[in-house]
Amino acid sequence: MSVTSQTIGCDKHQVLSVALKTMSTLTTLDLTGNSIGDNGHLDRNSIRNNGAQALGEALKTNSTLTALNLIFNSIAQNGAQALGEALKTNSSLATLNLLGNSIGDNGAQALGEALKTNSTLATLNLQQNSIGENGAQALGEALKTNSTLATLNLQQNSIGENGAQALGKALKTNSTLATLNLRNNSIGHNGAQALGEALKTNSTLATLNLGYNSIGDNGAQALGEALKTNSTLTALDLRFNSIAQNGAQALGEAFKINSTLATLSLFRNSIGDSGAQALGEALKTNSTLTTLNLQSNSIGDNGGQALGKALKMNSTLATLNLAFNSIGDNGAETLGEALKTNSTLATLYLVRNSIGGNAAEALGEALKTNSTLASLSLEQNSIGDNGAQAMGEALKTNSTLATLDLRSNSIGDNGGQALGEALKANSTLATLHLGTNSIGDNGAQALGEAIKTNSTLATLILCSNSIGDNGAQALGEALKTNSTLATLILQQNSIRDNGAQALGEALKTNSALATLILGANSIGDNGAQALGEALKTNSTLATLDLRSNSIGDNGSQALGEALKTNSTLATLYLDNNSIGENGAQALGEALKTNSTLVMLNLAFNSIRDNGAETLGEALKTNSTLATLDLAANLVGDKGAQALGEALKMNSTLATLILHNSSIGDNGAQTLGDALKTNSTLATLNLRNNSIGHNGAQALGEALKTNSTLATLILGANSIGENAAQALGEALKTNSTLATLDLKSNSIGDNGAQALGEALKTNSTLATLYLGANSIGENGAQSLGEALKTNSTLATLDLIDNSIGDYGTETLGEALKTNLTLATLNLQQNSIGDKGAQALGEALKTNSTLATLNLGANSIGENAAQALGEALKTNSTLATLDLKSNSTGDNGAQALGEALKTNSTLATLNLQQNSIGENGAQALGEALKTNSTLATLDLKSNSIGDNGAQALGEALKTNSTLATLNLQQNSIGENGVQALGEALKTNSTLATLNLQQNAIGDNGSQALGEALKTNSTLTTLDLKSNSIGDNGAQSLGEALKTNSTLATLNLQQNSIGDNGAQALGEVLKTNSKLATLNLQQNSIWYKGLLAFSEALKTNSTLTTVNLHNNWILDKIVWTFSAALKSKVIMTTLDVTSNLTEINGVQSIGEAIRTDSTLTTLLLGGNSIKDSGVQMLAEALSINSTLTTVDLQNNSVGDSGARALSAALKMNSTLTTLDLWCNSIGEFGAQALAEALKTNMTLTTLYLQNNSIGDNGTLALGEALKTNSSLTILDLWGNSIGDNGAQALAEALKTNTTLTTLYLQNNSIGDNGAQALFQALQVNLSLATLDLWKNSITNKGAIKLGEMSHICLVDTTVEFKRTSLREHSFEF
Repeated sequence: MSVTSQTIGCDKHQVLSVALKTMSTLTTLDLTGNSIGDNGHLDRNSIRNNGAQALGEALKTNSTLTALNLIFNSIAQNGAQALGEALKTNSSLATLNLLGNSIGDNGAQALGEALKTNSTLATLNLQQNSIGENGAQALGEALKTNSTLATLNLQQNSIGENGAQALGKALKTNSTLATLNLRNNSIGHNGAQALGEALKTNSTLATLNLGYNSIGDNGAQALGEALKTNSTLTALDLRFNSIAQNGAQALGEAFKINSTLATLSLFRNSIGDSGAQALGEALKTNSTLTTLNLQSNSIGDNGGQALGKALKMNSTLATLNLAFNSIGDNGAETLGEALKTNSTLATLYLVRNSIGGNAAEALGEALKTNSTLASLSLEQNSIGDNGAQAMGEALKTNSTLATLDLRSNSIGDNGGQALGEALKANSTLATLHLGTNSIGDNGAQALGEAIKTNSTLATLILCSNSIGDNGAQALGEALKTNSTLATLILQQNSIRDNGAQALGEALKTNSALATLILGANSIGDNGAQALGEALKTNSTLATLDLRSNSIGDNGSQALGEALKTNSTLATLYLDNNSIGENGAQALGEALKTNSTLVMLNLAFNSIRDNGAETLGEALKTNSTLATLDLAANLVGDKGAQALGEALKMNSTLATLILHNSSIGDNGAQTLGDALKTNSTLATLNLRNNSIGHNGAQALGEALKTNSTLATLILGANSIGENAAQALGEALKTNSTLATLDLKSNSIGDNGAQALGEALKTNSTLATLYLGANSIGENGAQSLGEALKTNSTLATLDLIDNSIGDYGTETLGEALKTNLTLATLNLQQNSIGDKGAQALGEALKTNSTLATLNLGANSIGENAAQALGEALKTNSTLATLDLKSNSTGDNGAQALGEALKTNSTLATLNLQQNSIGENGAQALGEALKTNSTLATLDLKSNSIGDNGAQALGEALKTNSTLATLNLQQNSIGENGVQALGEALKTNSTLATLNLQQNAIGDNGSQALGEALKTNSTLTTLDLKSNSIGDNGAQSLGEALKTNSTLATLNLQQNSIGDNGAQALGEVLKTNSKLATLNLQQNSIWYKGLLAFSEALKTNSTLTTVNLHNNWILDKIVWTFSAALKSKVIMTTLDVTSNLTEINGVQSIGEAIRTDSTLTTLLLGGNSIKDSGVQMLAEALSINSTLTTVDLQNNSVGDSGARALSAALKMNSTLTTLDLWCNSIGEFGAQALAEALKTNMTLTTLYLQNNSIGDNGTLALGEALKTNSSLTILDLWGNSIGDNGAQALAEALKTNTTLTTLYLQNNSIGDNGAQALFQALQVNLSLATLDLWKNSITNKGAIKLGEMSHICLVDTTVEFKRTSLREHSFEF
């Protein structure tokens, strides 16, 4: 017999501890998610020590129970001791799961004592239990004699090297343990060495997990030595362990001899090419390894080639993960060559490896003959159409590949067509991922044609492409006959009503599709109606995602009508549309009879109270809905009351989201009243409403008896101290709430004291957010007192209060004994040295805190010294944030001293701390031996050259640091030369920020020299460093051989033509760089010419920023030629150059055929009307551009008319910026004409264009029918009352505009009156800005009469309130 959280049911009065003593059939007891109380009753409490003691008592005599699951039950040492006592005599229990409790060392010691005599327990899970070295030593002692335990999980404790050594000793004689999980335990290289020693003689351990332990090369070498003789270990996980090439080489040597290991994970280490080569050499002869994970290991071409050569001879490896390395074309081509003959590899991950079309062709060639590969992931490379075509060719004959991931690869229509052609013949591919490419209608049509006959494809992902109605229609046509496709993802394309109608038509007869994702398209009511019609007869669709479209009430009504009879749809996303009360009412009506929908998302619509009331009415009888999201819908008290009434009767809703609404005390009181009897709601989100103390008190009253709510979010209301006291009172007896968010509520000290008092006895709350609450030292003292005895709270956020030193001292005192708190945020709390010193003292003995944020306080060197002293012995803290303090050199020296021995800290933020060279030298000295720190942020200090030199010296031997931020540190060429020297041998640093220093050409040359051999750095930021041509030339020279750098920022330097020519030359062959920023340099004709020439052949660069250089028309011609041949560039920024009509003509020519460019920034040039006309012609047929910036280009009404004509045909452009031009009223009228039919433009900036009332009248007329525009900026356009009245008239029917900027016009009271009347009807406008007009008190007061406006100044100023509430500035 088995009892679980489901089978226990409502029998809340059965005393389990008594039952266990007498029951003779129960074998499994799972109390996860039920949280049995101390008295053994089903009161959804945490069983805590008393409950565990009762269960222990029962286990002494029970002889049938074999499995007991007590995950996350607030059991501390007393409870564990009781269970341990029971295990000494119990003769049946085989599995005990105590994950996520707080048994500590004493509890572990008790269990260890029991294991010495127990003869049945086979599995013991003690993950996340605050166990230190003493507890591990006791368990180790037990393992020496225990003869049954096969699995021991100690993940996420703090056993350290001493604990690991004790377990190692035990393993030498233990003969039963098969699985040992020590992940994230700070065991270091000494611990790993002890375990390695044990493995030499141990004959049973098969699985060992040592991930996240900083064992380094020494630890890896010890394990490698052990593997040479060990004959039982089959799985070894060494992820995140700072292992470099020496460690990998030792492991490689071992694999040549080892004959048992099948799985090895080296994920996120730094083995580099040398390490990969060593492993490759081993794979040639190894005959057991089946899975090798080398993701994120700084492996380049050479390493990739070595592994490829190994695969030609290896006969066992089935899975190889090389994701997030830099193997490039050469490495991938070698792997492709290997696949031609390899007969075992089934899964190959090559995500983000700088692979281009040539390598994809090699892989495709291999797939033609390969007969084993089932899954190939090439995500985030640059294979382009050529690569896709090669893959398509291969798929025609390949008979094994089931999954192909080609997302983010710059594939256009040609590539899509080739893959479609392949699917006609292919008979194995089940999943094809083509998301985030540039496939348009032609590509989608080809895929649709293929799907008509293909009989294997089950999942097709085409999100974030450029598919319009024609493509969707083709796919719909295919679905009519296709019988295998179960998932079709088309979000973020350009599908309108016609496309949705075609898909709806298909769904009427299709019998396979279960998931259809159409979010972020341009589907309106007609499309939604077609889909609704289909749902009436469709019998397979379970998930329909229509979020972020233009669906209004009519579409929602159609979907509601469908839900009345549909019997399969379980999930429906309609958030971010334009559904009002009528649409919500229709959905509510449907829910009364629908019996399948479990999740309905209506967030960010305009359903208001009437809609919420209908939904509430439906919830009274609905028996399936579990999640309802009504956030940002202008739901007020009436709506909340209706929902509350419903909750009294509803028995299925588990999550109700009402944030960013207009709910006050009355609504909250009704919800609170409902919670007294409701037995299902687990999450209630009321953030950013207007709930005061009465409403919060009602919720608190409810919590006293409610037994289901686990998460309550009340941030950004007006709760105050009285309500916080009520909530605190409730927490004393509540036994389910795990998360309470009270951010920004002014609860003050009294409120915090009440919550502190509650925490002394509460045993369930794990997360408490109290940021920005005016809590002072008294409140913090109360919370500190509570933490001394509380045994559940894991996260306490007190950011932006004023607890000061005294409050912090109390918290520090509490941390000395507290055994649960893992995250403490005290940023911006007026804490000085005394407070921080108290925290330091606490950290010496605390064994749970992992994250401590002390940023933006007043911490000086004394406090930093105390924290440093603590870090010498602390074994849990992983993140320490001290930004914006005053630790100075002495403080940094103390922290550096600590880092020499500390083995847990991974992130240290010392931004803006007055640290000079002495402090940096101390930190550098520490980095020579430290083996855990991965991120060091020293931005905005003054470490100078000497400090940088010290850090450079450290980087030569350090093997863990991945990110170093030295921005704004007075570093000159000498300092950077030292850093460059270090980079030649360093094998871990991936990001180096040297922005705003003074490294000059010499410094840049040193970095260039380093980049020639460095194989790990991926991001280098050199903005504002006085780099000239010589420096740029050196960097260019380096990029010829460098194989890892992906991002190079050279903004705001002094690079001229010679430097640009050097960079341009290297770009012709470089295959790694993806982002290059040359904004604000002094590049002229020759340099830009060289650069544009390079782009014609470069295959990796996606973002080029040439803002504010000297790009003349002749140069633009060459750039345009590059665009015509280049297949992957997505962003081109030539803002503020000297581009005129001829240059723009060439750009227009280029974007007619370009299939990848999505963003074109041409602001601040001299394009004028004639240039815009040429661009407009190109926009008429371009299918990829989504953003065009033409601000400040002297565009007049002729240019606007040309753009209008383009917008009538273009189906992809979403943002058009015409700020500061001269389009006038006639230009505005032309654009308005386009807006009547355009269905994709969402943002239109027309600031300072002299539009006047006549132009605004035309725009208003357009807004009456337009269903896509969400942001309209008409700042500074001489608009008066007539124009405002026209816009107001439009707002009465428009349902999509959310933001309207009317600042700095001439609108008076009559215009304000018209807008007021419109806002009584309009349900979608969230922001209305009327700053600097001519509205008097009369107009302002009229607008202020609206109940949802917060009046701040009774004369003319109103507060901008939350999203979806109308807000104003005058």
